[in-house]
Amino acid sequence: MSWQVYLLYIAVMAAVTYLIRMIPLTVFRKKIKSRFIRSFLHYVPYACLAAMTVPAIFYGGDGAWSWGGVAALIAALGVSFLTENLTIVACVACAAVFVTNFILK
Repeated sequence: MSWQVYLLYIAVMAAVTYLIRMIPLTVFRKKIKSRFIRSFLHYVPYACLAAMTVPAIFYGGDGAWSWGGVAALIAALGVSFLTENLTIVACVACAAVFVTNFILK
């Protein structure tokens, strides 16, 4: 492919990214008063994060079922009920993956 095609790809992706971010700013100029829509928009980032991370937890690594990911999920859920510190939860989840993979291999 030539460099013009790459520049076209970059320009199209820049335009798409710009439109995705600017359309809500131009459409919703006033404060949203609907309680349902506000709560829906509040939970969208959490739903997107879950949609991206849950498949990676169960099928991370070599593409097979990841027991380390399952152990990390259980450990992270357990620790997150005890503390609200995200750093501690992430460290415990990483340790759970390390220990589980060490035991299984």
